[in-house]
Amino acid sequence: MSESTTDLLRFATIGSVDDGKSTLIGRLLVDTRQLFDDQLEAVAHASAKRGVGDLDLSFVTDGLRAEREQGITIDVAYRYAATPTRKFVIADCPGHVQYTRNMATGASTADVALVVLDATTGLKEQTRRHLCIAALLGVRYVIVAANKMDLAQWSQSTYNAVVSQMNDVGTRLGFSDTVVIPVSALRGDNVVERGFEASWYSGPTVLQALEEAPAGLWANSEAGARLPIQWVLRQHGGGRTYAGMVTGSHFSVGDAVTLLPSGVTATITGINGPRGSMTSAVPGLSVDLDIDQDTDAGRGDLLATAPLPTVTDEFEATLCWFSDRPLTPNSRLRLKHTTRSTPVRVNTISGTLDVETLTVTPTDQLVTNDIGLVSLLTADPIVVDDYRANRVTGSFILIDEVTNATVAAGMIGHASFI
Repeated sequence: MSESTTDLLRFATIGSVDDGKSTLIGRLLVDTRQLFDDQLEAVAHASAKRGVGDLDLSFVTDGLRAEREQGITIDVAYRYAATPTRKFVIADCPGHVQYTRNMATGASTADVALVVLDATTGLKEQTRRHLCIAALLGVRYVIVAANKMDLAQWSQSTYNAVVSQMNDVGTRLGFSDTVVIPVSALRGDNVVERGFEASWYSGPTVLQALEEAPAGLWANSEAGARLPIQWVLRQHGGGRTYAGMVTGSHFSVGDAVTLLPSGVTATITGINGPRGSMTSAVPGLSVDLDIDQDTDAGRGDLLATAPLPTVTDEFEATLCWFSDRPLTPNSRLRLKHTTRSTPVRVNTISGTLDVETLTVTPTDQLVTNDIGLVSLLTADPIVVDDYRANRVTGSFILIDEVTNATVAAGMIGHASFI
């Protein structure tokens, strides 16, 4: 964490099934020489075994047997790459509607959404759903790969139609910037190297756009510093320190902090990181804090600097519902928020988001893959920020206590476009 967070870009590839997300990432990794010879040989062997013939670049990320047999991405595949100017963490997300929950996981820590769509068909319903979820998750910068332009004969009018669609959706969802690039992931045009077919296009390649995209925004916040306590460490000679991952802003020795939900105030007297004592800790770094007050704090409590988060047992949230069983008022589940887990009851369900019109439709239940607005009541108070202020303290998941399955991902508050 001594390096600037702008040197590391986390991006998620999103979009509908069969639009070429895995092939694009495979092309990006192959053309930037990120793969070893044995990895390429393994992909070639798998391609030959499946009767593909040439190298199937989607196999670079689709490593599960079921993925290769069905030709779709099922789980999020994480890959790591580096160029002379930047490092990348790549989340190749599934496009099939059945695996929307996996897409939400992959996009939850992304700085940038790399949207891959078939230029010959334009925006599909699942692509729109992915864009809505990305916007809800706080992604503000979008790079669009208008793929399969070779099938459209590199038609500029086809490209312009995609640009028009994306500008309309991007404006309504509140994306700060949207770059649309005509590509052929299969052939490699405008992915790493510039193609020669689209002489009318003068913008960046996909790699150039990724190298220029803003990074590190997911970990930083204008709100105060937060440390959800994961563990209490007993020190030799007496005393306790409080361990967890820093989020929001940074902590420094001498900062005034408040322990929540108890409200005890204290001063930081020491910070210990992976390499020993330090004077400050930046977001994303796991540390333990020493404070000048003896407290009974434990896992699930939170240390914060001003402006302080809210302590509450009732709040409104935006939910992405994943379960096959509908969610109805008075449903009882378990809420996992930072390091705290508590029973929760659904007070009300006020509506679902129509991904086509971006309007809210009144309803009294949520079904699979619905994005809905709900009010929740927790058994124990939790310490929260609005999701737009802090991704970590503003997010949670809901768990079915019978099956232990994760049935929803939630963001505290409502997005600006709702």
